[in-house]
Amino acid sequence: MFTTSDENGILNNFANEPDMYYAAHPTQQQQRSYWVQGIFAVLLIAGLGVVVTLVS
Repeated sequence: MFTTSDENGILNNFANEPDMYYAAHPTQQQQRSYWVQGIFAVLLIAGLGVVVTLVS
């Protein structure tokens, strides 16, 4: 841990920063999984909207 002190002697601790890396492009299977999750999310929100409309 990196520690500094100011002119009043107060200590200030800084966490170590992780190394940066570039994200890998998702595979075809991951992309398909994202599409399925998105479709389910849209259906869920649409279904909740219908229920709210019918109840009110």
